[in-house]
Amino acid sequence: MSIEWVNQAIDDLRAWGRAREVEVDADEVRLLCDYASDYLNVNQLRDFTPETFDELLLSIYPRKVIAPPESASETVAAARMLVDYLSDAGHTSPATAAGMRARLDDIAPRMPEALADTANFGMAKSLFSSIGPESLEQAVPIPSGELPDLGEAPCDCPGCTPLPGVRLASEEELAEALRSVPVLGGGPPPGDGEPLSAWAETVARLLEDDTGGEITGHAELDEGLYDLFDMLYRLQAPVPLQVVADYLEEVSGEGGVDVAGALDRLAAWGMVRLTGEAAELTPLAVWGLREHYLSLGLDAPLAPDLGEADARGLVEGLLEGLPAELAEQDIARWLSGRTPGEAAAELLSAASGAPAVARGIAITIVDRLGAEAEQQVRDHLDDQELRPHAIHWLAARGLGAPPLTQDELLWVSVDMLALAMPAAREDPEIFAENMAASGPPAHLIEEMWRVDHPDVVEVLELLGRSLADDTVAKAARKAAFKARSRAIR
Repeated sequence: MSIEWVNQAIDDLRAWGRAREVEVDADEVRLLCDYASDYLNVNQLRDFTPETFDELLLSIYPRKVIAPPESASETVAAARMLVDYLSDAGHTSPATAAGMRARLDDIAPRMPEALADTANFGMAKSLFSSIGPESLEQAVPIPSGELPDLGEAPCDCPGCTPLPGVRLASEEELAEALRSVPVLGGGPPPGDGEPLSAWAETVARLLEDDTGGEITGHAELDEGLYDLFDMLYRLQAPVPLQVVADYLEEVSGEGGVDVAGALDRLAAWGMVRLTGEAAELTPLAVWGLREHYLSLGLDAPLAPDLGEADARGLVEGLLEGLPAELAEQDIARWLSGRTPGEAAAELLSAASGAPAVARGIAITIVDRLGAEAEQQVRDHLDDQELRPHAIHWLAARGLGAPPLTQDELLWVSVDMLALAMPAAREDPEIFAENMAASGPPAHLIEEMWRVDHPDVVEVLELLGRSLADDTVAKAARKAAFKARSRAIR
């Protein structure tokens, strides 16, 4: 997926909506653009066609997204808004836009049935929709949970809160960025020596010195910058402006603080980038903060370049956790260095015998590949662990595939739930809600104890703790007891 064009498209769409006082469902449109990019070779807005919406809404969306049939109208409405924007912004001709609208008129009454049809459920959606709407589609573990309270400073002990690995821009990119920092007058920052060394001194001064309001326009806000920048460094993701604003207002301790002005001044200093409704550190800020941490004797690691790793290294690196955008960039570069067949062969070999979560990451990357990888996927039909995933992959592309046997269905059911366990431990309430909405029936759970899967006991115990339906939860606990007894014998 090309993160850049999708992000730009959503920013432009929001601006278009504000100019026309139209409420924009940006999240739904982003999902449509993401899937179009991943699976339909849509690399820019002008690539959308009427046929794109057929595939998106009647094939890909039902396979990938956990959504009730009644939600189809919202998705179609978002697609219509996207078409309006494409037409108004000149990304498509009036004739093509008319064709898209006619196609959406045809899709609207058919999409609820497609969402409800269990034959459309793919592995990335999971057999039971138990993992959550996007966790499998993300395919990589990323910092999860709610954004932390920026009003609480992190622990100062580096042993308690180790810094995450970060990816740095090149020295050439950083030097070019320095020349564009308005507050520095288009030249290197104050200080002696090379520009980057001087920039490191500037960042240290912003963080450590009593700047008296020189940075934000408010002395009390300047004093709270270290904690703010440290939190943004750790998150490595855009943070809603409202969260940052709430933090700054709390730090000020008084009313009348010009929060918007403070953020603009931080942007002028080259420390934050304001994009739409969020703020994040600039590459210059990330580099400067890391230099400051190193000067304090802290361990400030660099994130490995997974695009240069082998398949096992790619999967293991993603397991350690990366921000979504970095992960997507690494996956894209890794795939770009291989043919689809080579990528599938390497990933499936790495997945064979791996733990469920690692196998799930490898499988969902393979799920991005086209029919050119057919033979390499078909080669793994004899692998017990990979056979159900290979069958799904082939069937989803209209290629000849054997049906799943009952034993294979049970095995892959346990496998998909094993993949859900880390997320379930982190947020048991969301897991329980997903299971309540579309969890496995009791009669299927009762048979899971027979599955020869290393995680079967833990999966069944998780279901026994999580399911809201007492009858189904009891069936899971009984099956877990049988599975433990079977393992003992």
